[in-house]
Amino acid sequence: MPKFLVFSAYVVITVSAFLLSGCIREKTKKIVGFSQTENIGPWRIAETNSIKEEAAKRKQTYDFLMTDAQGQTSKQFADIEDLIARQVDVIFLAPREYEGLTPALEAARAAKIPVFLIDREAAGKPGEHFVSFLGSDFITQGRRVGEWLTKASNGKASIVELTGTAGSSVAIDRAKGFRDAIANYPKMKIIATQTADFSRAAAQRVMENIIQAKGSDITAVYAHNDEMALGAIQALKSAGMKPGKDVMVGSIDGQKAALEAIIRGELGVSVESNPRFGPLVFATMEEYFAGKKIPPRIILKDRLFDVTNAKDFVDEAY
Repeated sequence: MPKFLVFSAYVVITVSAFLLSGCIREKTKKIVGFSQTENIGPWRIAETNSIKEEAAKRKQTYDFLMTDAQGQTSKQFADIEDLIARQVDVIFLAPREYEGLTPALEAARAAKIPVFLIDREAAGKPGEHFVSFLGSDFITQGRRVGEWLTKASNGKASIVELTGTAGSSVAIDRAKGFRDAIANYPKMKIIATQTADFSRAAAQRVMENIIQAKGSDITAVYAHNDEMALGAIQALKSAGMKPGKDVMVGSIDGQKAALEAIIRGELGVSVESNPRFGPLVFATMEEYFAGKKIPPRIILKDRLFDVTNAKDFVDEAY
C-alpha cells in the first residue's frame, strides 16, 4: 500500500479511536501547531521569529508547538502527522513543495483541524483542504523584477536565472512572472537557468560554474531571492566582473543585506516579500474561530526597493 494511504488511514483511525473512546485530552487552551519548512536563511528565520513572537504575546490563550522539516518534504509530511496526533486545534503550514502534502492536508481535514498556508501554496482547494493562503503574489514579484530589468537594460540582456526550491509554488510563480514581463522583448534572453535552492552558498557555486561556461556573455542575473543574488554577486566579483556595472542583478525579498547591496551599487532591485506573518496569521485564525468568513487568498502588498529608496528602508529591514 502506498505510504500516503497508510498515513491517511492511520490518522483517521487514530482520531476516530480518540473520539469513540472519549479519550480526548482535557484542554484549557487551544494549541497552535506551526509546520515550518526549514529554519535557514534570514527570510525564513524572520518568518519563524515573527510567528513565535506573536504566539508569545498570546501565551495565556494558546499553547504553541513548532516543527522544522529541515528542507525535506518527507519530514514535513511526518511533522504534520505528529501535530495531528498531538491534537492541535489549528495548523500553520509553510509548505516546502506545492505537490506532496495533499495526503497530510486530507488527514488534517479528517481530524477537523483547520490549516492556514503561509508564504507558499500547496495543492488543494481553499475552504476544503485548507482555510486560506496568506502570502505574496509571487507572479507579480517576478514580473516586477522583469519590468525593472527590461527598462534598465533598454530591452536587451543575456540573463542568468537562479531559481528557488524545485517544485515550490514560489519558484514556479516567480519564474512565470519574470518570463511574462520579458516575453515581448526578443533581445531579453535567458541564457542559463539553474536552481540554487534559495541558498547564498549554493548560488555562489552555481554562478561560478555558469560564469566559466558563459563568461562575458552574461549581462544580467535574475535571482528568485536575495540570498541567491548575494551569492551571485560574490561569484561575479571573484571572477573580476563588476555587479551593477558589467552585470545587472535583480532579486526578491527586501532583506537588509540586499538593501545594503543596492546602496553600494551592486544590486539593482529587490522586490519585497514580507516575512513577518505573525500578526496576520494569528488575527486571521482568530477571525476564523469567531465564525467570520475568511477569503481563500490573503495577499500582502509588497514594495520595490532600488537606488531611489533603499536608504529610507534599510534600517527597518530584517
